[in-house]
Amino acid sequence: MEKRWYVVHTYSGYENKVKANLEKRVESMGMEDKIFRVLVPMEEELVNKDGKKKTVMRKVYPGYVLVEMVQTDDSWYVVRNTPGVTGFVGSTGSGSKPTALLPEEVEQILKHMGMVEPKAKIDFEIKESVRIMVGPFANFVGSVEEILADKSKIKVHVNMFGRETPLELDFTQVEKI
Repeated sequence: MEKRWYVVHTYSGYENKVKANLEKRVESMGMEDKIFRVLVPMEEELVNKDGKKKTVMRKVYPGYVLVEMVQTDDSWYVVRNTPGVTGFVGSTGSGSKPTALLPEEVEQILKHMGMVEPKAKIDFEIKESVRIMVGPFANFVGSVEEILADKSKIKVHVNMFGRETPLELDFTQVEKI
């Protein structure tokens, strides 16, 4: 079974308490292999208080908590019976299984929270010539020596002062020629 994200409904104002309670229950009941992350989606908001601008964290979905878990009877029971939880979103009856969020929905929420960097598309090949677009080496042309897809980086060799100089750059810092 694979881990997926589920939405849990809580009493309003209890989101952080539910997160803390659930994390404690996961640990005390040895469910670390079934329940992975508990999130209260938050965003920064600029508010005017007493004539001063202040940044506060605001709940994006008041009354809801996201839980990343492998759906089993045990994990469902642990989450469902956490104090402050009123139920899963998407389950119809008391014994029915909840509906997981779609991967693109989760990615959108995590991206909104700044927890997921948008994945850059790899469009480079080894030995291909690229132009550096930003930074101290802007407009230098180099050759792709290595592609570090997991880091969204690329190793480029640039000829500087008659020497090959290796640079590690983000995909977004170079363009194909």
